[in-house]
Amino acid sequence: MLRKLLRNRVIKCICMSVLLLTLICGGAIAKTIRQSFPQESGKITLPELTAAVEIHRDRWGIPHIYATNIHDLFLAQGYIHAQDRFWQMDFWRHVGSGRLGEIFGKSQLPTDRFLRTIGWGRVAKAEFSQLNTETQKILQAYTTGVNSYLEQHQNQALSLEYNILKFLNPGYKPEPWQPIHTLTWGKVMAYDLGDNLEVEIERSILLKTLTPQQVEDLFPPYPDNHPIVVSSKVSPTSNSKLSETIAFSPSPVPLHPSTTTLSPSLFSLSSHSPDMGIGSNNWVISGKLTNTGKPILANDPHLGVQIPSIWYEVGLHCTVKNAECPYDVAGFSFPGMAGVIIGHNDKIAWGVTNLEPDVMDLYIEKINPNNPLQYEFNGKWVDMQLVRENIQVAGEKTVTETVRYTRHGPIISDVYPKLKDFQKRFGIPLPKNAALSLRWTALEASNLASAIVKINRSQNWQEFQDGVKDFDVPAQNFVYADTDGNIGYQMPGKIPVRQGGNGLLPVPGWTDKFEWQGYIPFEKLPSLFNPESGYIVTANNAVIDKTYPDLISNEWDYGFRAQRIVEMITAKKQGLNFQDMQTIQTDNKNLIAVKIVPLLLKLKLSDVYLQKFQRILQKWDFQDNINSQGAAIFAAFWKHLLIDNFTGKLPLDYLPSGGSRWFTVIDNLSQQPESQWWDNPQTKNKETRDDIFRQALQGGVKELEATLGRNINKWRWGNLHTINFRNQSLGKSGVPPIEFLLNRGKFAVAGGNSIVNASNWNPKNDFTAESLASMRMIVDVNNWDNSLGMHTPGQSGHAFHRHYDDMIEPWRNFRYHPLGWQKAHIFKQAKSKLILQP
Repeated sequence: MLRKLLRNRVIKCICMSVLLLTLICGGAIAKTIRQSFPQESGKITLPELTAAVEIHRDRWGIPHIYATNIHDLFLAQGYIHAQDRFWQMDFWRHVGSGRLGEIFGKSQLPTDRFLRTIGWGRVAKAEFSQLNTETQKILQAYTTGVNSYLEQHQNQALSLEYNILKFLNPGYKPEPWQPIHTLTWGKVMAYDLGDNLEVEIERSILLKTLTPQQVEDLFPPYPDNHPIVVSSKVSPTSNSKLSETIAFSPSPVPLHPSTTTLSPSLFSLSSHSPDMGIGSNNWVISGKLTNTGKPILANDPHLGVQIPSIWYEVGLHCTVKNAECPYDVAGFSFPGMAGVIIGHNDKIAWGVTNLEPDVMDLYIEKINPNNPLQYEFNGKWVDMQLVRENIQVAGEKTVTETVRYTRHGPIISDVYPKLKDFQKRFGIPLPKNAALSLRWTALEASNLASAIVKINRSQNWQEFQDGVKDFDVPAQNFVYADTDGNIGYQMPGKIPVRQGGNGLLPVPGWTDKFEWQGYIPFEKLPSLFNPESGYIVTANNAVIDKTYPDLISNEWDYGFRAQRIVEMITAKKQGLNFQDMQTIQTDNKNLIAVKIVPLLLKLKLSDVYLQKFQRILQKWDFQDNINSQGAAIFAAFWKHLLIDNFTGKLPLDYLPSGGSRWFTVIDNLSQQPESQWWDNPQTKNKETRDDIFRQALQGGVKELEATLGRNINKWRWGNLHTINFRNQSLGKSGVPPIEFLLNRGKFAVAGGNSIVNASNWNPKNDFTAESLASMRMIVDVNNWDNSLGMHTPGQSGHAFHRHYDDMIEPWRNFRYHPLGWQKAHIFKQAKSKLILQP
C-alpha cells in the first residue's frame, strides 16, 4: 500500500542486521513473537465492565461474545479486536487521520499532506457530535474496550510490528483510542471503493492526445444484454457523452504515440486500478426457487490482497435478547469499527456490494493572479477558507500545511500526485491561473456508524430500510432476506443531484451552473421487494436504466459477473440448494474468452507450432481453473493483446488494466476488424484485428515459454496466476527479514478478471492477483446453523499465530466453515472460553 516505506537505506541496513541477528537466535524470536498472542482462555479483569462477559472461540479463532447489556457487549468487541488486530487498527487510524509520518518518518510527509488536505480527521470530529446518543454510547463503549487492552499491553506485547518499529522510531507509543478513529475507517473505505476521481483525471489526460469519440470508444456504454438490477425493461442504461460536459476542439492528430507517465507517488491507498474489477458479488434467492422454501443469500466482497485480513468474523449476542439489549448478530466486522458489517441476526440477513456511484467532482477554480487565497465565483473574487494543519514527523520538525478551501471543497491539485502538471497534461479547456478542488460526499459528516448498529438489530424489511437509510458513505448495494420469506434490494447513499454536467470530467467552478443541488431523497433511490423473478443479483453492474431520472453513476462494472450469476441461477430455475450457491460463488468461467476464442480459432496461421494452441483452445471449457492449460494460453494472449496493441496509443499509466471495461472495449472492437484502433501507428502497413490477434498469440506463447519452459504440457494457469499476501504497512519495506516475518505467499489461485471468482490481475504488470474475494458467505434463512463462510488469510493479525494464515488453503480450495449460530452448537464446538469480569 505505501510503496516507499522505510526509504532510508541506513535504517534499512540497521533493521536488517538486527533482525537477522534475532532470527539466528531462534529462541529469542519465538519468545518475542509469542508475547503478543492474545489470551483466549481463563479470566481477565476489566474494571469498566458492569457484568461478566463470555467469549467462546472456535477452531478458526472466531469469537462469539455473550454479554448482558449493550455497553459490555461492544466494550468486549473493542477488547477482542484489539487483542487480535491492534497494529492494523493503529495503522489504519493513522491513515485516516493523515498521521503516517508520526510512525514512519519523513518518507510519508507527501502522503500526510494529501490526507490532511482532504481532512477525514476533521470530518470525523464533526460527525461524532452529530450522531445520536445511542450510537455515541456504543462507540464510547467500544473505545473503552480498546483502551482497556492498551492499558494492559504495551510495545511488543501489542504486536510484533512494534518490536520492528522500535528500531525505526524508538519514541513511538500508541495513543489511546478515540471514537473518531472508528469513524475515519469509513472514510478510508469510501476512498478505497471509489474510482470516480481517478476516472475523471484519466479522461482529462486522454483528451490531450485523443478525440472525444476515441475516448468514448475506451469508455463504451453498458452492454444492452447485461443485467440491470432495477429495470423497467424499456431501454438499457448508457454512459453520458463527453460532449455534453464541455465543448472540445477535436484533436487534429489521430492515434499517436504518447509516453506521458505520472510521477511516482507514495500515496496509494487503493490497491487496484480504477477498472480492475474491484467490487463484489451478492445475490438473494426467494424460497419459491430454493429446495427449503426459504431464501438463501450469498455475498463475496472483492477487495485488495492484504494481510491481516480486512475482515474479522465475530458473533455479538445479548445473553437475553430484549428491548434493553436487542443484539443477536453474527458475521463479518472491520477491526476498529463497532458492530457487524455483513451477516445475519435472528430474523434477517444482508449482503453488500460496491455501488460505484458518482459522488466525486473535480472543480476547476480560477485563482486570483494577485492573491492565491482568492478564487472567482460568479464574477467576483471570493476569499478561501484556510485551515492550518500541523503535521508531526518522527525525528523531524513539525510541518505546517495550509489547506485552502473553496465552496466546493479542498484544493487538492497541489498535493495529489496524479494531478501534478495537470495544466500541461489535461486535454480540456483550463484558465491560466487554475487549481482543482474536490467535492466528495465523504468530506461531509455521515451516519455510517448509526447505520451499522441499526441494521444489526433490525427485525424486518421496514426496520432494515430505516437502518440502511443511514448507510450514506460509502454508498452500497444491499440485498436482504428474512425468516418470513421476503427478499429485497435497497440502494442507500448520498447521491448528488447536479444542476449541470454529467460527472465525466472536471467542471468550471467559477459559475454556479455545475453546483450540487442536494441529494436524491432516499425514498426515490432504487429498491426492490419480492420481485416476480424470485431472485436479485448485484455485482457492481448497472442498477438502473435510462428511465431513471437522476444520474447515479457512469462507472458501473460492465456486468459480466452479473450475467454469469444470472445464467447459473436461471439454468436450474428451482430447487436451488447450498451446493448450487457454492458452485456459483466459485465459478471461473471467462466470458470474454467465450467471445474472443472463436475469432482466434478462425485465424489463418501458417506457423504449425502456433496451430497447436488453437487446438488446445478449441478444447478449453473457458474455466480459469488452477490446472487449466487453456486458461494460461488465453491469459498470455489477452495480456499481449491489450498491452502490445495499446502501447503507443495511450499514456503509459493508462494502458489497459484488463477489467470489465476492457472486456467491453475489445468485444466492441473485435466486431470492427478494420478499426484504426488495431493499426500500429509506428509501422508503414495498416494492421487489422487479425494481424494483432496473430501477434498477440505469438507474443503470449513466447512469454509462456520464457516463464514456464518449452514443455507446453506443463503449462497451467496456477503456475502463472499466484497470490502474495503482503502486510499492508511493512510488507513492501524492501527489508527481506521484515517481509519474511510478515508476508505469506506465493499461492496458486484460480479465477481472474471479471470472473465470478474474482482474483483480478493487471496485464501491465504480470499475472499475480491484485485483488480477491476477500470473504465468502452463504446464509440459509431456513436454518441459520447451516450458514457458511470463509475469509482470508485468517482471524489473527499476529504473525506466526496459528490463525494468521490458516484460512488461505481452505479459501483458495473453495472450502467453507460453519458460521455458527445456536448457543448450544457454539459452546460445543468452542476450542476456548474466556471470561471478562468486572
